Amino acid sequence: MSALDPAILEKAQSWLNGNIDEDTKTQIKKLINDNPTELVDSFYQDLEFGTGGLRGLMGVGTNRMNIYTIGMATQGLANYLLKCFEGEDIKVAITHDSRINNTLFATTTANVLTANGIKVLYFKDMRPTPMLSFAVRHYGCKSGVMITASHNPKEYNGYKAYWDDGAQVVAPHDTNIIKEVQKITSFDQVNWNKQDELFSYIEEDFDAIYLEKVKGLSLSPEEIKQQKDLPIVFSPIHGASGKMVPAAIKAFGFENVHIVKEQAEPDGTFPTVVYPNPEEAEALTLSVKLGKEVGAELILACDPDGDRYAAAVPNESGEYELLNGNQTGSLLTYYLLSKWKEAGKLDGNQFMVNTIVTTELIDKICAGFGVECFSVLTGFKNIAAIIRELEGIKKFIGGGEESYGYLVGDFVRDKDGVSACAMVAEVVAYYKSKGKTVFDVLAEIYEQFGFYKENLISVTKKGKDGAEQIQALMNGFRQNPPKEMNSQKVDRIVDVKASTVTYVDSGKVIPLELDKSNVMQFYLADGSKISARPSGTEPKIKYYFSVNTELSNRSAYRSTEKELIERLEGLKQYFS
Repeated sequence: MSALDPAILEKAQSWLNGNIDEDTKTQIKKLINDNPTELVDSFYQDLEFGTGGLRGLMGVGTNRMNIYTIGMATQGLANYLLKCFEGEDIKVAITHDSRINNTLFATTTANVLTANGIKVLYFKDMRPTPMLSFAVRHYGCKSGVMITASHNPKEYNGYKAYWDDGAQVVAPHDTNIIKEVQKITSFDQVNWNKQDELFSYIEEDFDAIYLEKVKGLSLSPEEIKQQKDLPIVFSPIHGASGKMVPAAIKAFGFENVHIVKEQAEPDGTFPTVVYPNPEEAEALTLSVKLGKEVGAELILACDPDGDRYAAAVPNESGEYELLNGNQTGSLLTYYLLSKWKEAGKLDGNQFMVNTIVTTELIDKICAGFGVECFSVLTGFKNIAAIIRELEGIKKFIGGGEESYGYLVGDFVRDKDGVSACAMVAEVVAYYKSKGKTVFDVLAEIYEQFGFYKENLISVTKKGKDGAEQIQALMNGFRQNPPKEMNSQKVDRIVDVKASTVTYVDSGKVIPLELDKSNVMQFYLADGSKISARPSGTEPKIKYYFSVNTELSNRSAYRSTEKELIERLEGLKQYFS
């Protein structure tokens, strides 16, 4: 495709001829004259309304997040809601985090919904994603919309659509909404005539309702009383969780909470970090600095929309060590099941959930407690789908994914960084009251169930060419799969897209009981596991690595960890 392909120019011209604002027209003309490459990326495709909604770079054009693409998506959502709930009272809850244009995009969404006769409950102030999920359930809404791009760079924004159970939409509604959105081929098909009488605010008193639910998750109030002065540092990283996480931690009974002042105020430019992603150690630099000043025994942080969380604790050398999502997920799972067992509440009627790229240590822990653990496709909506399917049949204890997402209890149906932060604080306090550090407890888990270590690399491939390169990589894995990695033979290949498991030695192929997704997994002779998955929200392909071995005793923790890290590095080099 040439830089000034006629089809691209035609799409750009259709916008210039349409009923759009003058500023947008000026920006399009500038792209035509000065930046043909950017013009192509802005118009070569329509921004895809995927199974979770929209996410992309902000800007003008069909392949960007702007009021017109949001308006078209919302019109499609409105049309589907009106079909599904004909004659019913339809309400939609809406909120947003701190990103650039979030108020503009959220009010645009609200206006189009009310224009179509749908009531909107709009959070008066920005709130974290889990509160949107809870509000959908609490107020009996048919849908919800969260304006956020989670932990993506500042240039991005997004639009997450929720269904009446408070979870992001899944089949059949996800594909049906997509079909309705695809029918809206022009912003001239959008009803922009808002009806203010259908608009109302969710006020701050809703915070107390949510916090009471969070407080009810606590399992060790007496131990927290003993450790109420535990020094805790928290950062919202300029996001929407700055009010709710400290409130939740204090609701649990902790009184010594310190906020990172430089990151306390919401700011969509995220001025103090490279990326607003708590998975990155760099994002916690200021938190660690404050932690050292106040002698913190736990550092917590959330991403901009407050659904992901991160934790760091002092190690044996007194240095703060960032726990990854698999470690915190394993700790939470072990703690929850231990407390449920202690209370005599494990009767075979409970379950937990994780995803196929999350550590298999969690499966081992659940099996050790006799609790069923479901493994689902990546994306918390798939965890929520299992919760909905088993509602009233079995009790959900908790579950999560490696990317720093966890959910305790089922009143929220998305990952909840607010309650997860409070629960991690409880875990640290509980084990401290027993004379144990976090690493003592991890060693205890590893001795029982195996020492698992994971890592992840993301390879970015931007634009149309990048998308084609990622697809070519996945095609290569399928057509010519590797026979060995890191000097270890490939024993088994799982192709989630083809729903097959291939045993390499025998050539035997068996069906996989899992929904289809563009994921390839390779199991090696030494127990290592590698998963290749294109990101659904960013121009990246992600490689997940997991290795494991036995841990003989607590004193061997660091030497065994070093061996596992060396194995991980060997696998990472193969894909670098």
